[in-house]
Amino acid sequence: MECNSDQPTEVHESNNNENTSTQNGEHEEPIATNGTGETKDDKYYQDAKKYWSKISPTVDGMLGGFGSISFTDIRGSEQFLKNLFKIKPAPGRLQALDCGAGIGRVSKNLLMPTFDRVDLVEQETQFCATAEKELSPTGKLGTVYNVGLQDFQPEAGKYDVIWSQWVLGHLTDTDIVEFFFRCTKALKKNGIMVMKENFTNAAEVEMDRQDSSVTRPLQLMKQLLTRGNLRVVKEQRQKDFPKGLYPVYMIAVRPIINS
Repeated sequence: MECNSDQPTEVHESNNNENTSTQNGEHEEPIATNGTGETKDDKYYQDAKKYWSKISPTVDGMLGGFGSISFTDIRGSEQFLKNLFKIKPAPGRLQALDCGAGIGRVSKNLLMPTFDRVDLVEQETQFCATAEKELSPTGKLGTVYNVGLQDFQPEAGKYDVIWSQWVLGHLTDTDIVEFFFRCTKALKKNGIMVMKENFTNAAEVEMDRQDSSVTRPLQLMKQLLTRGNLRVVKEQRQKDFPKGLYPVYMIAVRPIINS
């Protein structure tokens, strides 16, 4: 992924020219189209990078103008995370990874109050700089990886919890499965990965050409998880978001087969 920044999204009408969809949950993968060496994958990621490079490094910028929902979002995530520690065997509380970290909104308000150390992955350079400035005084900031998720190679066996929010729509199906595989190897024993994402109301993938992302059906995401060696251990819909937004679900997963 060329930009890893969290953002809720309004539901697009089916006749919106900026939105295209594929039926039955089948995501059309970008493929090579010409002899220049550039693939649709490249353009997909480059367009996302271009979009996010113009976004202000603020909470409102990260949330696409919906900064007012940040409190509700974090409260819902806090409750979900708290319940994960009741699962047996429970994950540890030492090291977390924030994927699609943006300026560190989730790290600051959710992960750092719970974990001793938090690493961030964020493609946009200006967001990384803002996150480092904001989070360094906490004494809990680990490494800030300035790289897209499709290229990120996490250290094996490092993380108790990997948290990924409003970012997986920027990855192609192929890259998301490969990312999931890498995450299974990055988790500690008893570790858990959490994704918090928008999902469509119907069995179709919807494309947003403005920020170069897709919104998938929940069932398709679960298929991709299985392909990526992950199984669902807990699932919950975020409550109290404004009407007109896509449904948002938090999904906790663990490896099907431990690496």
